[in-house]
Amino acid sequence: MKIGILAVQGDFAAHAAMLAGMGIETVEVRTPADLESCEGLILPGGESTTQLQFLQEEGLYEAIKKFATEDRAIFGTCAGAILLATEVKNPQQESLGLLDMTVLRNGYGRQVHSDVVSGPSTLKSEPMEMVFIRGPIFERIGPGIEVLAEYAGKPALVQKEHILAAAFHPELTNDTTVHQRFLELAGENSNRSALTR
Repeated sequence: MKIGILAVQGDFAAHAAMLAGMGIETVEVRTPADLESCEGLILPGGESTTQLQFLQEEGLYEAIKKFATEDRAIFGTCAGAILLATEVKNPQQESLGLLDMTVLRNGYGRQVHSDVVSGPSTLKSEPMEMVFIRGPIFERIGPGIEVLAEYAGKPALVQKEHILAAAFHPELTNDTTVHQRFLELAGENSNRSALTR
């Protein structure tokens, strides 16, 4: 399995390091061609407006939407989750619109604010460690979206079909639970593709 990681700015290297530790090959995605061999794509944290501008300028905006229509797995963390949402507020911003939810940018703190907390999750019995760095708040979750983890009474990790979004940074912990869930989604698509070949 090969996983693409949008490599514009932000913490893409931390995702690559975590996946390498899990024995997964990664590709730094900067062009639509980089996506072609990938079973899944990670949109990392960083600055969502900068990332959005890059996606639009490099032709990746439409390429990622097409990637999603092929049921290939996409995982957005922090800024990446903002890019996946259908509605972005505080302030408003255009997005890919792949996950029916409203997010508030800069929801959990400002530029220098970060928190390491833990909260309940359906993915494991013990509380999940979450690192928030200016994390967005998932204010509204659309129908059919499953809440996998919560923090402060709000969804913090959500999934609909092959798309996963986290308001926090699981790649900055030693816990591979969230990435394992994403790899399962990517593997489901890989298996479907093999069956249709």
